[in-house]
Amino acid sequence: MKNNIDYEAIKEHIRGILTALGDDPDREGLKETPDRVARMYGEVFEGMRYSNAEIAEMFNKSFEDGFSDGNGSDIVIVKDIEAFSYCEHHMALMYDMKITVAYIPKGRVLGLSKIARIADMACKRLQLQERIGSDIAEIMQLASGSEDVAVFIEANHSCMTARGIKKPSAKTVSSTLRGRFETDAALQNRLFMQVRQ
Repeated sequence: MKNNIDYEAIKEHIRGILTALGDDPDREGLKETPDRVARMYGEVFEGMRYSNAEIAEMFNKSFEDGFSDGNGSDIVIVKDIEAFSYCEHHMALMYDMKITVAYIPKGRVLGLSKIARIADMACKRLQLQERIGSDIAEIMQLASGSEDVAVFIEANHSCMTARGIKKPSAKTVSSTLRGRFETDAALQNRLFMQVRQ
């Protein structure tokens, strides 16, 4: 995929926005703002440069699983991965985001930091919270070789807390279940108990 970010176009458009807001983009405090915003966008939207398959390939470092019982019931859970993203509707911040990722290894386990990196990269796009969960699940399936993946996300959305309805305590919670987590009620219950601990 590797879409290149057009920094010059971003700078030009930010200057236009500042002018449209009635400010002077050449005044002291704003002179370097278009450049700063362009560099920030390059960082916070890095995930837009890659497909889910490319992200999976970047973070698929795994190790032989020498611990599982052989019946595919061991669950690996990484809880409370802190992240943020930007809503595609208002380009508003989704913040105080906590992501939990679970999967059932299939002979190999991913490095734990890779799971956090996958979550982080999926968030570095113009997103919907529900799609973040779906993207993380798909990337985890590709990177781990396991169909059995679950993703839970809790976040505040500034498009709800700082504008519009202005409900600062409202949180959005979403879950994405794939494979046996979607179909096996006993496994689901076990997962939910472990996630809530």
